[in-house]
Amino acid sequence: MRAVDLIRKKRDGGALTAEEVQWLIQRYTAGEVGDDQMAAFAMAVFFRGMAPEERSALVAAMMASGDVMDLTSVPGVKVDKHSTGGVGDKVSICLAPLVAARGVPVPMISGRGLGHTGGTLDKLEAIPGFRVDLSAADFEAAVRDLGIALIGQTERLVPADKRLYALRDVTATVESIPMIAASIMSKKLAEGIDALVLDVKTGSGAFMKRFEDARELAQTLIAVGEGMGKRVRALVTDMNQVLGRAVGNANETWEAVEVLKGGGPDDLVHLTVELGAEMLVLGKVASDLADGRAQIHSAIADGSGFAKLQACVARQGGDPTSVERRAGLPMAPHRGEATFAASGYVSRIDTEAVGRAGMLLGAGRARSSDIIDPAVGFEFLPRLGDEVRAGQVLALVDHRGSGDLELVQDVLRKAVELSDEAPEVPTLILERLGAAEVK
Repeated sequence: MRAVDLIRKKRDGGALTAEEVQWLIQRYTAGEVGDDQMAAFAMAVFFRGMAPEERSALVAAMMASGDVMDLTSVPGVKVDKHSTGGVGDKVSICLAPLVAARGVPVPMISGRGLGHTGGTLDKLEAIPGFRVDLSAADFEAAVRDLGIALIGQTERLVPADKRLYALRDVTATVESIPMIAASIMSKKLAEGIDALVLDVKTGSGAFMKRFEDARELAQTLIAVGEGMGKRVRALVTDMNQVLGRAVGNANETWEAVEVLKGGGPDDLVHLTVELGAEMLVLGKVASDLADGRAQIHSAIADGSGFAKLQACVARQGGDPTSVERRAGLPMAPHRGEATFAASGYVSRIDTEAVGRAGMLLGAGRARSSDIIDPAVGFEFLPRLGDEVRAGQVLALVDHRGSGDLELVQDVLRKAVELSDEAPEVPTLILERLGAAEVK
């Protein structure tokens, strides 16, 4: 085989065989096919798409490019959750312990924030001493002993994805749905899971701005997972406003802890309960979603979810007492306010701009090499449909100095649009999809 022939075939609308896809990914991972040719292939896929069989072959080839976790020694149905990323999305930190507390093992490999979206790993590392770099053996042992482990991608887990994602980032092919699906599913299936719940976000703070694109991505992810013998469910959720109130790292971690303690913002609690119920059904410990919801609420009320988080923190090198109070996590030295300049109803929120404000403050990254400040962030108070007055507080900003505060104040004010009439407010969960709906 030659790479140029496979590129030409895809460019002209042909479908590659599983053997051709495997050859291309193997040679690319080994450095025998260069970035120039793989960039051409990625662009061909961007415009031509991939047939279902090609997508499955791409996932399988990328997954096989490195280590695949073996969790067969862990009893029960192993279930993970993946979010496509948004602003204020700290769900994994409260969701995983709640699901594990009800007896479903949760092996979770998460990512770091880049651009306007935050990363679960950065939020977890705001907990003093918490390690996300467990070895494969330690990861397996933690899942077996505690029913939960929250780590980052290892060097040997899907190395093809690391190279290909970086290449797509600089060749304007990130938005390719087959490539997104392959990136997500190759990593998730390499974890050794049996089932997966997806939170596919759409709106101003999501990568998929249009509902139709988010739905297509959800359907593609389900089809790929089910085609490889895994049970997959997806929720398409609204990201036209911040999830919860906190944007940052330590403050988002604390907001997730508040959920485990029986508090937290209503929307964050709602989404956590709904995703948890789906995971418990897939994990075969809940008979239906109503039973799953009741079990998640029970794990909050009896404190078992919070106890599971503390056990996970201790197992991964952190201080479990640090999540007992807000002062146990990093805190910025100053707190200021951003206020509304006019009155009206909150009719639109540029949620991506809100996320960028966090990045400018130091809570996020413009480049993968940027250093995160876990202490900075803000509480973003307005919700779509709220009636507000000039001078009312828009956000409470935790910052390092007045210059940072002024910059963020301006960005946040411009991110919120006001109108004379109350707008229609979208529901948080827009659609539920499973194998039946995809078929």
